[in-house]
Amino acid sequence: MTKTTDIHLSYADLAALLQKIFVRNGVSEENAKILAENCASCERDGSLSHGIFRMAGYVSSLASGWVDGKAVADVEDVGPAFVRVDAKGGFTQPAMLAARPLLIEKVKANGVAVLAIRRSHHFSALWPDVEPFAEEGFVALSVVNSMACVVPHGGKKAVFGTNPIAFASPRAGAAPFVFDQASSAIAHGDVQIAARAGHDLKPGMGVDRDGQPTTDPKAILDGGALLPFGGHKGNSIALMVEILSAALTGGYFSGEFDWSGHKGAQTPFTGQFFIVIDPERGGNDVFADRVAGICDLVLEAGQERLPGERRHLTRARAAEAGIPLSSENYEKLRALAES
Repeated sequence: MTKTTDIHLSYADLAALLQKIFVRNGVSEENAKILAENCASCERDGSLSHGIFRMAGYVSSLASGWVDGKAVADVEDVGPAFVRVDAKGGFTQPAMLAARPLLIEKVKANGVAVLAIRRSHHFSALWPDVEPFAEEGFVALSVVNSMACVVPHGGKKAVFGTNPIAFASPRAGAAPFVFDQASSAIAHGDVQIAARAGHDLKPGMGVDRDGQPTTDPKAILDGGALLPFGGHKGNSIALMVEILSAALTGGYFSGEFDWSGHKGAQTPFTGQFFIVIDPERGGNDVFADRVAGICDLVLEAGQERLPGERRHLTRARAAEAGIPLSSENYEKLRALAES
């Protein structure tokens, strides 16, 4: 992608353009609005590997028949603190929002609840899924698995997805504390961006098709694989994500689904798991202040910034000046909307 930015769109205008693209490619109006706002939010906040960069993949997956853009999720009440959702082969975000009212009801009643989503496609960043819970005063944690592109520590074959984990908590006097990180050494989307730009990666992020270490993103994408972050430690987290996202929810493991019959499919067909907590049940009526306190201690100790802070700065700039797009990318979006 070119770095030249010639156009600035408001969040509303970008979301409307993306919604039009989704609808043109077989997504229901309701689902298209949810997906468009999710994608626009990522672009607005500078999460570029999950913003408009993903639109071609969304369109390709929809055109292949791999994902059902009109799916209506089936929300199941299966316990006092357990909500289960069958996404029916559709995207995760509409399924999650369909279950959200019941999930929140259970959290308020019981202090904690879990949400298990199966047969779903997740193709975005994970922080947009948890941040809204923290904005309402809850603590939220979510994990989602992906397509097999990560070799287990010491292994020779990709088994795990990038398998991110995201966490969000209220914080007094500031935006919620939110982190979103892959259990792989680098996100798959960032590898794709590096390959397009012709940039090498840092050592220790991936191997080529022969299992040899490489810094070439194209070699990783061409039959190679990513590595877990931190060796065996990241490996354990990736395995935990597979268990929670697939084994517990009834979804597919990252290497279990077969999309070979759907040329152009790119969205992983997996599962997602949430834990949402009401912190007031901890008997600590100053929870958000305590979170702010520990965050301040981290900064005072010398850490330059906390996770998510750069996103909020980028979001503030976008609110004033609009979301920057290169003219090339803008024209690509217009072409998708009109095709």
